[in-house]
Amino acid sequence: MADKTMTADEVVSRLASGMTLGIGGWGSRRKPLSLVRALLRSDIGDLTLVSYGGPDVGMLVAAGRVRKLVAPFVTLDSVPLEPHYRAGRERGEFELTEVDEGMFMWGLRAAANRLPFLPVRAGIGSDVMRVNPGLRTVTSPYDDGETFVAMPALRLDAALVHVNRADRLGNGQYLGPDPYFDDLFCEAADAAYVSCERIVDTAELTKEAPPQSLLVKRLHVTGVVEAPGGAHFTSCAPDHGRDEDFQRLYATTPWAEFSERFLAGDEADYRSAVRNWQEQEGEGERR
Repeated sequence: MADKTMTADEVVSRLASGMTLGIGGWGSRRKPLSLVRALLRSDIGDLTLVSYGGPDVGMLVAAGRVRKLVAPFVTLDSVPLEPHYRAGRERGEFELTEVDEGMFMWGLRAAANRLPFLPVRAGIGSDVMRVNPGLRTVTSPYDDGETFVAMPALRLDAALVHVNRADRLGNGQYLGPDPYFDDLFCEAADAAYVSCERIVDTAELTKEAPPQSLLVKRLHVTGVVEAPGGAHFTSCAPDHGRDEDFQRLYATTPWAEFSERFLAGDEADYRSAVRNWQEQEGEGERR
């Protein structure tokens, strides 16, 4: 079986402008931000993003890389509305398809099963249909005759997700309280790239956690990147929590200033800049 390990830059070399890109995680939780930062180092743009959105969306919007967004929300959790996403939306910089969380999941599930759509009750009687006039309904062919939203498949050219552990073959494991929908992102994509806190031998994946924690199957994974702290500044329980202080800095700093200070170099430069900022903050508190 093939060794699928690669670097973040190798992942980005397989992406291209104009793609539909799914990004896993949820809000400001377990986002593959080391892969997003690598993407920001490239000149790839004109993207359609599909995401339970957080700073992944905010960063790419702020950098002018997004043509269209499909999402049920874009939040930093402790900051209810992602500020860079909000600013871009208010300026009309990208097209938005906003759907119910359940509809979004059903769109991923349809794509994972290579179906054109799946029927879902969510959205009926709400403004989702009004703000998305392209959505259609379907009537059950059985005796109930119920009407459903026909949620179209959210097919992805590529998916980026972050998990706690993975092996070199592409099996990915979550150890936190919630799997989110990272498995569906991988299954809905033509190519899926998984970053992880640590690559381990396959046998180690079930030593301390049940088989149900093996969220992502190697069958659906194209590449694996070992990225300790790769979800920073979002949480990746139980490995680390959300860096609330740094997230607050991100949310309140003009994008050009934040980008120049923290994103001008590679991932090692990012980590160094974060450490320097943390040391400065610590010295300020001691004074």
